[in-house]
Amino acid sequence: MGMRPTPPARRLRLGMPKRVFSQVLLMQVAIAAGVAVLATGLFLAPLSKQLDQEAMRRALAIAETTAQDPQIAEGVLTTAPSRNGPVQREAERIRLATNAEYIVVLNTHWVRWSHPTASQIGRKVSTSPTEALAGKEVMEIDRGTLGRSARGKVPLYDADHRIIGAVSVGIAYDSVRARLLSAIPGLLAYAGGALAVGALAAWLVSRRVQRQTRDLAFSDISALLAEREAMLHGIREGVVALDRSGRIRLLNDEAHRLLSIDEEAVGRSPDEALGEGRTADILAGRVTGTDLLTVRGQRVLVANRMPTDDGGAVATLRDRTELEQLGRELDSTRGLIDALRAQDHEHANRMHTLLGLLELEMYDDAVDFVGEVVGDHRATAEQVTEKIQDPLLAALLVGKATVAAERGVALWISDRTWLPDRLVDPRGLVTVVGNLVDNALDAVAGTLHARVEVELRTEGRTVVLTVRDTGPGIPAEQRELVFTDGWSTKEAPAHRERGIGLSMVRRLAERQGGSATVGEAHGGGAEFTVVLPESLGEPEPEPVTTAAANTVAVEEES
Repeated sequence: MGMRPTPPARRLRLGMPKRVFSQVLLMQVAIAAGVAVLATGLFLAPLSKQLDQEAMRRALAIAETTAQDPQIAEGVLTTAPSRNGPVQREAERIRLATNAEYIVVLNTHWVRWSHPTASQIGRKVSTSPTEALAGKEVMEIDRGTLGRSARGKVPLYDADHRIIGAVSVGIAYDSVRARLLSAIPGLLAYAGGALAVGALAAWLVSRRVQRQTRDLAFSDISALLAEREAMLHGIREGVVALDRSGRIRLLNDEAHRLLSIDEEAVGRSPDEALGEGRTADILAGRVTGTDLLTVRGQRVLVANRMPTDDGGAVATLRDRTELEQLGRELDSTRGLIDALRAQDHEHANRMHTLLGLLELEMYDDAVDFVGEVVGDHRATAEQVTEKIQDPLLAALLVGKATVAAERGVALWISDRTWLPDRLVDPRGLVTVVGNLVDNALDAVAGTLHARVEVELRTEGRTVVLTVRDTGPGIPAEQRELVFTDGWSTKEAPAHRERGIGLSMVRRLAERQGGSATVGEAHGGGAEFTVVLPESLGEPEPEPVTTAAANTVAVEEES
């Protein structure tokens, strides 16, 4: 049997941990340790110099004390250098008393009179005493025959203050180093305490970071941020994030498009970025609710605002412009279908009446009946087109008149009505008139002597629309609620929401700087008034007739 190959040993890989908690803790501890080591080094460096200075000053003081001893100067002058001479005995006494490493007394020829090693007496010194023999005091750290030492050198004077030699005192550098080493344990204890406090603080900070990051790795956080950016800028809903002070802190691309604002809006409040209005009120939280409708420029938006844990909020915006346009077109189509249905029903009734007259051979009555019917239709159309010259609006009211007749409601055009064909936004006015007339027809349905009156008049370039009905009217406490999004007393149809028509009327009016209000009509019922400033274009200049041109020419020739 062959032996199974031994699997290779797994290589131990050491590297940075992946968790944010571990990485932060490790970095904090490393920083604390580095600071402790640096602080210790910065403290030991001046301490070493200070100890050296103290040792050199002590050596100099011993040298000065020795040089002032009269026995030393007298011995140099009167005796020869020897191991048992008076200079050696006195110098050794002072050395032992001061715990110095050595005391060397020498003459002007550099010959030693004293030395801790007796064999060195009578020999010349190894280092130059020139400065001391010149009358200077010397402090230094040097290496001599006894090793490294802190030295102090002073001149030696006789009774007449003449230089007869020098005194050199050394303190072993090992003693200085011992003092330095003795201070290190205490320093390390302080450094260790500081490191422990730093490690504890690092652990607390890391725990807080761990809770806030949910123990994710830095790579996970980076991936989440990348995914968030991709999601925010990829979705087809506008996202606006606000901080706890109510200022915008984030906008995605769709929000830029829907609100028609740029990056300068970040850091500003909604009022500053968008201007005062319903959109700013919704983003700021002054208007609450779900699926709030607002108009921004030419767009109809649905907004929702949700508070966040940090005291801020996130608002989402959906573009409903196309849906509203489709809804209006559907309403127009439905109105047209109702009008056609009414006309078909009325036409069938009249055809049955005409057939009966013919079968009864009442030919003259049949002729009169046909003429009356045609005249009524012509009169209704002529009445509308004479007072309302815009073709879209005139067609709308003719169709509504047919629907009203089918419902048993009289639709009247006020005698004060006059609207030239100079509308800036005819489709918008068609929406306003259609919504108000439909609401009025619904209000008077099933009542006696039901009547709806429409009045359109101009004041300069301002159009004033008034729709009156003979229905039950609107209580005073509900006259503002009727313009609220989603408020309605009727069941919503399948294709769209109820309670949006009157709110849309008010927003269209306010967008043009106008207003939409409701009150009580004369004799009962409701009266809606809509003011639309700047709704008419400038009148076209009248062309100069040929006769007028000839008159002007004759006047110029004369």
